[in-house]
Amino acid sequence: MNFDDYCQQKAAPEGSGTYYALRRAPASSQPLLTALYALYRELEETVKETSDPTIGRTKHAWWQGELARLDGGEPTHPVTKALKAHAGDAAHPVLDDAGRASLAEVVDGFGMDLDQARYLDWPGLRRYLEQTGGAFATAVARASARDPQGAAAWAAPLGSALLLAERVQEIGDDARFGRIYIPIDELQRFNVTAADIINRKYSDAFSDLMRYQTDRARRALGDALAAIPAAERATQRVLRARAALSLALFDEIERENFQVLHQRISLTPIRKLWIAWKTR
Repeated sequence: MNFDDYCQQKAAPEGSGTYYALRRAPASSQPLLTALYALYRELEETVKETSDPTIGRTKHAWWQGELARLDGGEPTHPVTKALKAHAGDAAHPVLDDAGRASLAEVVDGFGMDLDQARYLDWPGLRRYLEQTGGAFATAVARASARDPQGAAAWAAPLGSALLLAERVQEIGDDARFGRIYIPIDELQRFNVTAADIINRKYSDAFSDLMRYQTDRARRALGDALAAIPAAERATQRVLRARAALSLALFDEIERENFQVLHQRISLTPIRKLWIAWKTR
């Protein structure tokens, strides 16, 4: 399996939302963007599927070293090989100083998951979202933006909103790995405990909590989409398609009365295709 096939399988298997979102990018940009999303999935899996913190930190340190090899070294992983092959050289916005700084931030952001599985309040959770989701969306945006140097100003809030939406939508799956991305003070405000979520206990209080989380994520997505400069809207169809898919999924979750603890609610492939295609 060559590195492009590996990245495709890791990041965007056929039928996934990422698969259809990536199809909105020009064909010439798709391999590089796919490699970026594959890196994201590798880092996410390193954290999510490692129960031993020592092993997790060892893997995390390995990825830090592997990304450092993009700067004049010889990467060894299929994902980093693809990044280097498709970005070309150190002058590319993905691999220039700012680009590598964004990738390093993504790695460090996922490293936060190795140190904590709960967040006391919204400012604490927001820092995680900004460092992980914000830095990743900045890297994606810089890959195709007309003005890569100005991308962080509008891409970082969108990435933070996308990660917030993902964590709200996957609350049940995250809880199975012992992680809850809802601030502790908000759980207390709505009279929902971490044990309720881990034990898949539904209640009116849980529905109210989820409605609050969903509304905040929707607002964040809407505000971030509105902030994309007009000159960059056509260059950012991938991120915009992902936002559209997240908003549609929230509609589906709400129709199912937030029954997300025992199942993963999803959109059908044909609906994902239609939503992504409408991102003009």
